[in-house]
Order: sequence, then C-alpha cells, then structure tokens
Amino acid sequence: MKNITRFNIRIYGILVNEYSQVLVSDELIKGQKYTKFPGGGLEFGEGTRACLIREFKEETGVLIEIKEHLYTTDMFIPSFFDDDSQVICIYYLVKCNDWSKIRTSSVKFDFVNENSESFRWVKVDEVKNEDYLLLPTDRAVVQIIGAFKSFL
Repeated sequence: MKNITRFNIRIYGILVNEYSQVLVSDELIKGQKYTKFPGGGLEFGEGTRACLIREFKEETGVLIEIKEHLYTTDMFIPSFFDDDSQVICIYYLVKCNDWSKIRTSSVKFDFVNENSESFRWVKVDEVKNEDYLLLPTDRAVVQIIGAFKSFL
C-alpha cells in the first residue's frame, strides 16, 4: 500500500439537460485519457458548494445552482495521480439555465488549441457504457443516476 499522508477532496457536479443527457468532461491527465464528471479540487478556506460553483464557472463558463447532495465516497480510494493521498469525492446534482452555452463536442477527446479538456453530452441511459469512465467513484455515481434517473 502507498504511504498515504493527506486527503485530496474533489467536488463534482451532475448536470442533466432537458434532453436527458448528462455533461461529461473528457480530459488528458498525465498522458492518460479519462472521461469524468465536471468538477475539481477543494481549496483551503472554501466550502464544497462554493468549490463546485467556482469549478463549473472556470471549466464551462456558466453558473450553476446546486440542487442536492448525491453521493460522498464511502470507500478507500488511493489517488491515481499522487502516491501520498487518499481521494474523497463529493457529488451534487446541479442545475443550469444556461447549459446550452457550454462549448461541447460530439467527439470524445475533442481537444482544441492544446486544451486538454473538452465536454460532451451523453444520454443518461448510455453514460454507463463510457469506455474511459475509469474513476471508481464516477462508476458508483453512474449506478445511482441509473437508479434515480426518473428524478433527474
């Protein structure tokens, strides 16, 4: 086991549009391709909701409204990217009236101008089939979304 000395707290948003599609982020992280939900790291002095609002604004350019807490990591997850950290992830259902303003692509990993992040809409029923959805907490959330998709 790795020598875990710190926590890495990550906050993610599940945004579903009026066409029953969920927003996913395609990213290139340390040379590996990942599909995950939009969000990022909690900064010191920041609350989880403020973090998610900030991350969405930085990444997508739109403001979101947080509807409710969906899931918090309930298993031990060592970081894929840092040998000394344990990851704790918190997911919220979010709403955005301006979701159509998010720059998206229908192509996976459609990076523009050497940007290593792009966004896509994936049907809620099909998100479980994402080839690159590798993060274990995202997989757990996909199961929750599938069970509660009628509420989304």
